[in-house]
Amino acid sequence: MPMPTPTPVPMPSKRWLMLALGTAAQTSSCAFVYAIPSLADELRTADHLTLTQVGLLAACPTLGLVLALIAWGAAADRWGERIVISAGLGLSAVLLAAAATIHAMAAFGLVLALAGAASASVYSASGRLVMGWFAAGERGLAMGIRQTSTPLGMAMAALTMPPIAAAYGVRGAIAFLAVVCGVIAVLIAVFAADPARAVKAGAVRTANPYRGSRVLWRIHASGALLVVPQFTAGAFALVLLVDVRGWSPVAAGQLVALGQGLGAVSRIVVGRWSDRVGSRMRPMRQLALITAAVIGATALTAAFPSPLTDAALILAVGITASTNGLSFTATAEGAGPAWAGRALGIHNTGQNLTAALVPPVMGALITSAGYWPGFAVAGIAACSAAVIVPARDPVAARPDPVRMANPPEAKALIAGS
Repeated sequence: MPMPTPTPVPMPSKRWLMLALGTAAQTSSCAFVYAIPSLADELRTADHLTLTQVGLLAACPTLGLVLALIAWGAAADRWGERIVISAGLGLSAVLLAAAATIHAMAAFGLVLALAGAASASVYSASGRLVMGWFAAGERGLAMGIRQTSTPLGMAMAALTMPPIAAAYGVRGAIAFLAVVCGVIAVLIAVFAADPARAVKAGAVRTANPYRGSRVLWRIHASGALLVVPQFTAGAFALVLLVDVRGWSPVAAGQLVALGQGLGAVSRIVVGRWSDRVGSRMRPMRQLALITAAVIGATALTAAFPSPLTDAALILAVGITASTNGLSFTATAEGAGPAWAGRALGIHNTGQNLTAALVPPVMGALITSAGYWPGFAVAGIAACSAAVIVPARDPVAARPDPVRMANPPEAKALIAGS
């Protein structure tokens, strides 16, 4: 099989355009993956679905996403980010357009799962695109900005889905998401450029970063554990405010939205902090301990409700989102350019599986024992994450000079690693 032909090294000034494109792709994908909960009311009234059926539909995109993440990561390692993101997001657009014509719920859910699998390309490759364009001293900030796409996508779904569904039905709302994904896919195909290192990595055989070291596995495990407090706070803050503190759902939603905004800001600030201290793991461990303290305080104030409960919840929603970019950046840096796609796929799989399990498991615990035990368990998960976080930042494996297919490009890769 012929080796990939290297492309000219793009101008560094394009890195902010690549960051904008990667963030836009991830935001549009997140808007689709998290869209169904925002359509719950219309699905229950117009389609006469039960809440359980709506929950199953909401799980379909995530299920497809989790099953395809590692495969898309391997594809990004082989063919580059631009092709993978534009192809996957374009396929998502086609599948969503097809879903907009389907009325049978089983078929509708199946197509949503397939669209989720296609959108996994963005989750696995957009982080690579951003990482490859930024030097080590800027990657934390860049990935922090890119990771704001999750709250931005959720906000986009919450703001657009209900009014579009009210005017044009659920299928009209899904068709809108198809258009958004299609437009972003075209923009990626036309304007995105693979980082030079990602193209050249295909010409060099690099050692498997998982062999002989547990560092990446520890990052994956600690990152997954930190999803437990993040999704516990995110999923149950609103209902806690309503049930325990007597807030109206609208007012509680506005307060939780404030916490989500704080979470988006925290990802950017923490990313910049990691650049300044030259480490991802030290800030991650410190923030894991802070997360445990904040979630512990939330559990205490849930047991003894007061206005402090409100403040603790908002702080919890914000601070629990802060470490996400650090674990992604450390994973990509530790895996190196030849393995970053697969490593990010593994990392995403662990985090999304945990995110899918937390709401039902914590919901059952809270139903049987109350809110404070649920938040206490989430605090224990954060403490466990702080213990598992590696003491030192991972170092990417070097290319094997004996197996280099193109010596000049291998030297450039080593110099750019």
